[in-house]
Amino acid sequence: MRRSPLLAITALAMLCLAPVSACGGNNQRRSTARRRAAPPTTPGERVDDRGRCETEGTDREVSEYDTSGDEIPDVRRVFRRAGDPPLIRLVLTCREADLNGDGTKDVVRHYNDEGRPIREEADRNFDGQIDTITFFQDGRIVRQEVDENADGRVDMKVFFDDNAQPLRAERDLAGRSTPTQWHPDRWEYFERGRMVRMGTDI
Repeated sequence: MRRSPLLAITALAMLCLAPVSACGGNNQRRSTARRRAAPPTTPGERVDDRGRCETEGTDREVSEYDTSGDEIPDVRRVFRRAGDPPLIRLVLTCREADLNGDGTKDVVRHYNDEGRPIREEADRNFDGQIDTITFFQDGRIVRQEVDENADGRVDMKVFFDDNAQPLRAERDLAGRSTPTQWHPDRWEYFERGRMVRMGTDI
């Protein structure tokens, strides 16, 4: 039986932030660097990279770095200072990255107070809109919600086991779902990463 395309989505979500340089390679970075947003022309001016991390606040520290070698930061990490002097520590709260070198942040991952991931939002087709949201529990992936047709609505949900392997996928082929009510009409079941059964409500 053929492999489901949702496994490619899973691979993208799991690889794109650790490390970010793995999502593209040097050749791709060189070929896309020309499309990057131009650096600021005025000292102190900031290019809008459509970042989604919350950077404001006296308890925040921001770290930016360049993984492609073009001297333009493509990864941003935001830390929150926790504790009281002299026992102050930095806790990672958010990390975002520009994966295709166009000057826009494409994936952002949010962390809880313990530094564990809780949610990741990704623009996997680089059209400027979030189309994949990954949810974590106790640091492991438990669910993904995907907008496959770029209409701004979730039309597929994927559920995972304790080993981050897909257990079940639910699809809304008829487009009947709303932001508050999920109406799937196709169910796909997986074993060891392969679809073994599918049912459709026609």
